[in-house]
Amino acid sequence: MQNILVVDDDAHIREVITFAIEKANYNTIIAENGFEAVACFKQQPVDLIILDIGMPEMDGFEVCREIRKHSEVPILFLSARDEEIDRILGLEMGGDDYVTKPFSPRELVARIGAILKRTNGPKITGEAKPSQLQAGGVQLDPSYRSVAYNGQPVELTSIEFEILKLFLDRPRMTFSRDRIIDLAYPPNIHVSDRTIDSHIRNVRSKLANAGAPNLIETVHAVGFRLAAQPVPS
Repeated sequence: MQNILVVDDDAHIREVITFAIEKANYNTIIAENGFEAVACFKQQPVDLIILDIGMPEMDGFEVCREIRKHSEVPILFLSARDEEIDRILGLEMGGDDYVTKPFSPRELVARIGAILKRTNGPKITGEAKPSQLQAGGVQLDPSYRSVAYNGQPVELTSIEFEILKLFLDRPRMTFSRDRIIDLAYPPNIHVSDRTIDSHIRNVRSKLANAGAPNLIETVHAVGFRLAAQPVPS
């Protein structure tokens, strides 16, 4: 069973979430505040974190910053505020999804399943191993769900990985934001154009920090595409 860390200072919300995800055959670990969440994360492995933003003393953003120093474990933010700036900030900090309270427990479970499916990748049995995708020194391995630049690992969240894979898999295609949403997200998951922009910024920043700037370029009024790569002489 996959371990899910549930972090919320509201006991009723924790109970609702725990009941829903345990019914879906996930194992839950409970934290009542940010400090406890960080301690739980360091003590035992988790496959996903459901993280409330609006907690006192150490809020969800601070918890995310601390966890992202050590891990790219998927994080699904919860918030009582349905404001775009919070959503964008959460995703730019490395969150994989954002759900506003009040929420449907069934939708929450569906989003958890979609994130874990992206994170774990396809199970390959009796099939040829997918070949690596490469461009400009960046190597992406679909089977191991790993990314590297000149052999040095680049840590991406699950949705960032899917977006980068789109560009490397179709190097001559320009993707609109709507098309990225259709291809990188599972069905029935609705996000805004600004969310895609945030993810693209994150991918660009992480690649640039690794030494691979300008791999993804903007096509004005259309979308994004893989930058043209020099032809080896």
